[in-house]
Amino acid sequence: MAKILIVDDEELLVKGLKRSLEAAGFETDTAYNGSQALEKSLNQPFDLIILDLMLPEIDGFEVFRRVRQVSQIPIIMVTAKGEDVDKIIGLELGADDYLAKPFNTRELIARIKAVLRRSSRQGTDSSAGNTGLIRVGSVIINTSRRTVLVEGKEIDNLTAKEFDVLLLLAKHPGQVYTREDLIRLVWGYDYIGEDRTVDVHIRRLRDKIEPDPAHPRYVLTKWGVGYYFQAENAK
Repeated sequence: MAKILIVDDEELLVKGLKRSLEAAGFETDTAYNGSQALEKSLNQPFDLIILDLMLPEIDGFEVFRRVRQVSQIPIIMVTAKGEDVDKIIGLELGADDYLAKPFNTRELIARIKAVLRRSSRQGTDSSAGNTGLIRVGSVIINTSRRTVLVEGKEIDNLTAKEFDVLLLLAKHPGQVYTREDLIRLVWGYDYIGEDRTVDVHIRRLRDKIEPDPAHPRYVLTKWGVGYYFQAENAK
């Protein structure tokens, strides 16, 4: 049974979500402000966090950042705001999904199940005995430890999705993947969100691995088509 932490300052909403999620077979715990959320998420095991962005004491963005420093637990961000800027910020932080209020509880449960399935598949894939290294030019990826070296420097701040995108591209250098390809192969057929998340993750990935993100050497764009890894430019 998956255990979910519900973080929101709206008491009635939290109580309603708790009832619905438990009726759907999940175990739940709750937090009503950022301080409670951090204390619980950093000291108790959870399989997923539902995190509201507008929280008292410590806002959801800061909670997210602190949790991500120590864990890759799946996080679904929720906010009363529906502006694109909030959505982009949420995706750039590395959230696994995003939902704007008001939302249908059944849709939230569907997204929770989709995120948990993806997380489970990725855990199985990474522990399936593949202990090899992928070397493409000066990029070295350890598929079992899920670590990345670029020109001898370890890149230790990749999110789980950023690593998965890089791994897929580096396994097939020169092959162009459309946004739809990457959604299907990295996020899974059951992904419900927007394909723009691919662009956000590519940009974040470049910021972390490219010597000059504005002029990438590794993760390149095929304009009007998609993205690919350029082996020839990796020195």
